[in-house]
Amino acid sequence: MNKITLTVAEAAELIGVSQTTVYTMAREKQIPHTRVRGRILFHRDIIESWLRGELQEKKQA
Repeated sequence: MNKITLTVAEAAELIGVSQTTVYTMAREKQIPHTRVRGRILFHRDIIESWLRGELQEKKQA
């Protein structure tokens, strides 16, 4: 069974950037995320859609 959420480290590895970059992107609301008790988490399906550019298309439509 695959996890549906990613940590900052896992998200950074998935998109190929540093953890610092992911923290910065989350702070500047450039990447979809959620906070749970102070932790930043990413929904795997949403991040994969975001990477494919599908989320941008939905917002503009």
